[in-house]
This record gives sequence, structure tokens and C-alpha cells, in this order.
Amino acid sequence: MAYGASRAETATAVTPVTVKILVAGGFGAGKTTLVGSVSEIRPLRTEETLSERSELVDSLYGVEQKSTTTVAMDFGRITIKDDLVVYLFGTPGQRRFWFMWDDLSYGALGAVVLADERRLADCFPSIDYFERNNIPFVVAVNSFDDAQHHSLDTITQALSLTGRVPVIRCDARRRASSRDVLVTLAEHAISRHHEARFS
Repeated sequence: MAYGASRAETATAVTPVTVKILVAGGFGAGKTTLVGSVSEIRPLRTEETLSERSELVDSLYGVEQKSTTTVAMDFGRITIKDDLVVYLFGTPGQRRFWFMWDDLSYGALGAVVLADERRLADCFPSIDYFERNNIPFVVAVNSFDDAQHHSLDTITQALSLTGRVPVIRCDARRRASSRDVLVTLAEHAISRHHEARFS
């Protein structure tokens, strides 16, 4: 019992429920930006400057201005209320870091797959991973000013998604937009859980 705390105060102390959400997608899709825009704390970032060697491995097509890359993960936190805390884990997008995904995804409620219309195929590995591991996910099409925009139905078809996977637009730079993506994921994950429970 904490010094000065009454038994009643100690008895009513609640351990918060924690929820884990992954933010995935291709190289340069905006994962670090989304985590940073919505986190209530200064996000933990593991970014390093792109070197000439990494440019030989990571295609910069469509993201030529990008100068850094995530080499481990991004981490952020959102407190919904005293008894509910959401932890965000941004996964590294490059193939050479995929070995970390199993550890990062353990116990996750679900995942956001960020898609960049300029490099739409880059989110296929994330989609394949979450489908294979039966982890609920949504696809959030990040807004880039120089991207050609397609309808969400067209993107759904291009990614070979079932109609049950939500596909929405977002601007990862904007807190409200990033929050809406997380709400959509939570609703989808809860729906999937209920379906599995009563099927």
C-alpha cells in the first residue's frame, strides 16, 4: 500500500487495460508520421539517415525527398480513459527488417496498413502477413499531394481485398484523421471478434 493512501483508495486503484495496434505499410508510406501525429507522448523513433548503401536496396521511386528510414520501430501511446491505454507500434517497411514483425504483432488487436497510391504494390507484404496470421486490419490510403487519386473501390480491387476489409482515406499528418483510422480499425477488430465468437 502506498504511503498515505487509504485502504479504500488502494482497493479502487484500477490497472488499465492496454491495447496494442500495429502501423505497417511500405517504405515511405507515412507510418512514422501517423504515429507521431496521434501519440500523446513524444513518440519513440528509430530513424537513421539513408546512406548510399541503403539506396541500392530501398527504392526511392515516388519518395525521392525521403532522407531517413525506420530501422527498428516507432512507438506511441494514447490514453483513452484511466482504464484504457492504446500503444502504437510502427513497423519497419523494408524487407530486411521483416524478421521483427512476429514479435511486434504478438498480442495485437489489429493493424493499420498505410498505402501510398504512388507505390501501391508496396503494401502487399503487410496485407499478406496480416491475412496469413488472421490479424484484423484496415487499409488507410495516405494523402500525398503529388499522387494520382483513385476511387477506394478501385484500390480495393487492385489490392485483391475482400469487401470486409475497410479501405479509407487519411492524412497521416493530421491528428483527427489518424484518430479516425484507429477508430475504424477498433470497430473492425471488435466486429471480427464477435463474428468468430458466435460462428
